[in-house]
Amino acid sequence: LYRQLELNNCKLKTMALHDGLTGLPNRLLLMDRLALVIAHARRKKQALAILFLDLDGFKQINDTHGHDVGDAVLKEVADRLVATVRQADTVARLGGDEFIIGLSELSHDEDLTNLIPELLQAISEPFDIQGQSLIITASIGIGIYPQHGEDGASLIKSADRALYEAKRLGKNNYRIADCIEIAAV
Repeated sequence: LYRQLELNNCKLKTMALHDGLTGLPNRLLLMDRLALVIAHARRKKQALAILFLDLDGFKQINDTHGHDVGDAVLKEVADRLVATVRQADTVARLGGDEFIIGLSELSHDEDLTNLIPELLQAISEPFDIQGQSLIITASIGIGIYPQHGEDGASLIKSADRALYEAKRLGKNNYRIADCIEIAAV
């Protein structure tokens, strides 16, 4: 009985901290992890980046092919994102077609500028779902610690603003937050 209760508690904890569809960390676990990596970055005087990723035209997939196909695409996107980043990085699903990637211990600008095209390419590869080949793209907004925020919430907000600028400028693209714009808010 004790073992069964322990297993149930473990399952409940997992359900509370992970997205039910993709198994990725949810917002609660993401915020906890961001607090830890930001504290580490502060101590080590290192940069880190928050990438806010949104799938371009995802609603069209759900509307045209149904939610089962949309869910399969989201699961595959999650797998592709996890496969593209380092094991130490965090990939989380906020809900819908929104994902956050926390990149810790950035030592060079190249770390970020090399990864972004890889992520966009990974997403834009065709998805073979239930015998259908689907193509989708993504837009990414980026907030960098400490320039665009000193906590998880402000970094996500900065990355979200940059995401909408990327979408406004044509999608399948990325933008880094503007320090001046964020500071004026």
